[in-house]
Amino acid sequence: MAFEPPRRLVRALGETAPDGDDWLASLPEAARQAVGLRGLTVERTVVPGGRGSLVVLVHTADGTPAVLKLAPPRARPESERAALAHWDGRGAVRLLEPFVTEGVLLLERLHPEVSVRSLPEARALLEAAGSLRRLWVAPPAEHPFETVAERTGRQAAAMRAGAEADPAVAPLVDAALAVRAELLAGPAQERLLHGTFRQSKVLAGDRMPWLAVGPDPVVGEPAFDLARLVRDRVEDLIAQPSGASTVRRRIKRLAESLEVDRERLRGWTLFRAVESGVRASRVGRPQDAELLLEFAGWL
Repeated sequence: MAFEPPRRLVRALGETAPDGDDWLASLPEAARQAVGLRGLTVERTVVPGGRGSLVVLVHTADGTPAVLKLAPPRARPESERAALAHWDGRGAVRLLEPFVTEGVLLLERLHPEVSVRSLPEARALLEAAGSLRRLWVAPPAEHPFETVAERTGRQAAAMRAGAEADPAVAPLVDAALAVRAELLAGPAQERLLHGTFRQSKVLAGDRMPWLAVGPDPVVGEPAFDLARLVRDRVEDLIAQPSGASTVRRRIKRLAESLEVDRERLRGWTLFRAVESGVRASRVGRPQDAELLLEFAGWL
């Protein structure tokens, strides 16, 4: 079978590929080798799929439905593997094999066509929040994961550069960096976080109704993880005349239901929205940037 990367993946990885990176060019052969090494039978490639990996529906040698995932090093697949192994299926998709090939994960088959995002908004938020709560456990000793301080430090440097290139975003960048400094001033919390959680990252399963997929794990406080969920369906929020008040109610509801500090959640929501908006502008997605920065202005 020919493993042709979906256009969405090619476009997304093309935005961030460093000079000389040949991962996409080598992907079809890497996929063939991964399938052959494991004796898998290929069903189909998931299209449009994600923005950071090739996802292939397969069956193992004994007929078990599974998912084969191949991701480039810059997507930190080994960090994902370590987090999934630590969660061991509690709230997240189950890893079906230990390390075999770098950048290749064999996972439990969920239902990729059914995510929490397909539910009405109020129920979607409730189910997503419940899934997220199960992931917030103590990290393993001597863990390999980035901390929130480390990750946001890298992001802060890129945000400063973005503000220099576009002075119009400088006030929002300054506000986001100031709130980051305040949030990191206190004692650090040590919880393993999903890192890139949103409604579309929660898929229907068989052994549990909903399971999280696609983590980019990080260690820190739960409010950082929850912040990305606040802006889910941002295009719908921006289109509402009452969008700003809806966001404030959402922050209050999520903070209370998951027992996190409301102001810390608001602060991390601001930082993450501005960071995403500046990054979208940098890689040539002006419409996304406009939505995210308008959302950030409400906070």
